[in-house]
Amino acid sequence: MVNKIFLGLVLLGVPLSVIGSLLHWPSVIMFIVYCLTIVALAGFMGRATESLAIVMGPRIGGLLNATFGNAVELIISIFSLKAGLVGVVLASLTGSVLGNLLLVAGLSFFVGGTKYKRQKFNVFDARHNAGLLIFAVIVAFVIPEVFTQNMSESSTMSLSVGISIILILLYLAALFFKLVTHRGVYQHTEKPEEHEGEVPEWSRKKAIIILAAATLAVAYVSEKLVHTFSEVGETFGWSELFIGVIIVAIVGNAAEHASAVIMAYKNKMDVAVEIAVGSTLQVAMFVAPVLVLISLMYPTHMPLVFTMPELISMVTAVFLMIMISNDGETNWFEGLTLLAAYFIMGIGFYLL
Repeated sequence: MVNKIFLGLVLLGVPLSVIGSLLHWPSVIMFIVYCLTIVALAGFMGRATESLAIVMGPRIGGLLNATFGNAVELIISIFSLKAGLVGVVLASLTGSVLGNLLLVAGLSFFVGGTKYKRQKFNVFDARHNAGLLIFAVIVAFVIPEVFTQNMSESSTMSLSVGISIILILLYLAALFFKLVTHRGVYQHTEKPEEHEGEVPEWSRKKAIIILAAATLAVAYVSEKLVHTFSEVGETFGWSELFIGVIIVAIVGNAAEHASAVIMAYKNKMDVAVEIAVGSTLQVAMFVAPVLVLISLMYPTHMPLVFTMPELISMVTAVFLMIMISNDGETNWFEGLTLLAAYFIMGIGFYLL
């Protein structure tokens, strides 16, 4: 049923996006069309990566889901940088961290927990990710805020570029550690027989073609979406911060939201947690630093300096997620706790 709705939205949304932008339809209408189209395209990206995950295994699958889930947001952010909307980009990165750790993980734990009393996932992965989360969000994001209090703009940018390069290098090292040197060292808690005989929805070739086509379509629609932000903000009274933290983050991460919840419902918690936490790490250690470096090509540069509400929200989300996931098992109430935290922060950003 959901797949048919997404197919309908894509077949209707992509032509409407082209026609509407050529005929200059009202921004608010186009904003809704663009958002729905991106969410539907993200659904196709999610199904393609799920098919590839079955072929390639849960770790690669989780990484693929995180990468292509973040591809949408990276594309939206690049066009936002080009338009000089640095505040929206930083807010969307914050929203991505909060969305993944609280909304995606919370929904996954809650939906999975309504079907199973207890769900287990790899405790070694959880502990490994906990250390990286503290480094990526607390060390790499808080340090620039503290050190740049009395710095000039050029020094702030130099510090941001230096931190960005270190983050990217450590992220690549983390992938090398997980997928090469320590592959299979920390065994997954899932029993192999649970996944035997599982048939991917699409073949590898078909999944790759759909993934590429959906990514190109998302790039086109995202560029159009960015140009509606200022008018939509004025119409609804939304701040740049709220648009970035809530709207862009939810639209940009729709593929992962859907994939993680489906995986949790199927009791594949290793993949669900890998998507939620792996995606957060990818945003903090790869997407954010890459955007800092890309911004050097545009007139408006983006330092890695967040506002105080953004920082405190991200730090709180990291600690809450670590406390809940460190035992390697979860239930619906823990999911509800994460969701409650997300809604509290959402109300705060709306009223700012």
